Amino acid sequence: MSERRRPVSEPVTREAESLLAFPCAFPIKVMGKAQSGFAQAVVGVVTRHAADFDPATVEMRASREGNYLSLTVTVNAQSREQLDELYRDLCDHPMVTMVL
Repeated sequence: MSERRRPVSEPVTREAESLLAFPCAFPIKVMGKAQSGFAQAVVGVVTRHAADFDPATVEMRASREGNYLSLTVTVNAQSREQLDELYRDLCDHPMVTMVL
């Protein structure tokens, strides 16, 4: 029995690996302890990376006990690099516990 060879394909670029088509509306969930200034800090980070972000669109939800706050921010993402940098800055912020 002969072995079938698969055709050699061209290398896959990073853009081709992405399932996203840019620009696109991209929601990001940011969680942290419920404390004064948390939402403003998150909006500040997001605005640095997405100048057209509208803070009025932020969705907030408190945890059952009220100890944590979840924010959903939707940005008009222009590129994978923009999203990567935004995620890095959010994750590095001292008030942020988790970013999804």
